[in-house]
Amino acid sequence: MKSITEHLSTYATYHRDRRNIATHFVGIPTIYVASVALLSRPVLAVVGGVAVSPATIVAAGVIAFYLSLERRFGAVMSLLTVLSLWAGAGIASLGTAAWLATSLGLFVFGWVFQLVGHHYEGRKPAFVDDLIGLLVGPLFVVAEVAFALGLRSELRAAIEEVAGPTRGASEPKRA
Repeated sequence: MKSITEHLSTYATYHRDRRNIATHFVGIPTIYVASVALLSRPVLAVVGGVAVSPATIVAAGVIAFYLSLERRFGAVMSLLTVLSLWAGAGIASLGTAAWLATSLGLFVFGWVFQLVGHHYEGRKPAFVDDLIGLLVGPLFVVAEVAFALGLRSELRAAIEEVAGPTRGASEPKRA
């Protein structure tokens, strides 16, 4: 299995334009919550007062994936996934039309942001070449927040050694 550094380095090669990265701060969380909301129906069972839905089952696997990569980021991703389950359950508790309109609306809105970002990047999204990119994307956003806060400089350096530094709008793309 790839390490967190390998996953983030590969993903980062598709995300070097700062405008693209910025769009991911809106697009990815929106898509994440929308996906959870869409999977939050039907409730398959109630165990210990917790509704078990397809979202709950998928979230358990996603959390296991993140924790297998690293405990620190895994813990953050676990918390964010649980918060997404809570938000998704709230959306799923709406009437059918409102649930679908809200979930699909958020999903489309998030993907519009993503596609605008990749237009700036001039490169297709990472998941097109490797579906695991759909799980690495949210982790990438969390890592970028950590880097912006001055945390995990060793991880950032390792990623930039592979992917290169980020660039602004006026900086040329690397060959």
